[in-house]
Amino acid sequence: MEIIFTLIPTLLLIVGVLVILTNIITEVLKKVLWDRLPTNILAVIVALVLTLVAFFALAAYMEITILWYYVAAAIVVAFMVAYAAMFGYDKLKEALLKIKELKV
Repeated sequence: MEIIFTLIPTLLLIVGVLVILTNIITEVLKKVLWDRLPTNILAVIVALVLTLVAFFALAAYMEITILWYYVAAAIVVAFMVAYAAMFGYDKLKEALLKIKELKV
């Protein structure tokens, strides 16, 4: 039980970094692809790739045997990362604009 409480902050940090990386990579690819692919689909693809790479890297680092339901859980986390990247960025941008308006 104690190991779970030590891993939770690390996992939350990893998810936060994945959200930020998904935002950055999606913005770069959006400019490269000239809007040929809808941004939300691009964000999901980027989140899936990043999350699965991070999962396999973490499993290799921690020498964890990869089971099918670990991969399924990583895919679920990837969709949560994509959702946070798609809608969290917009909400953050709106909040920053409102803060700017209050200062002026």
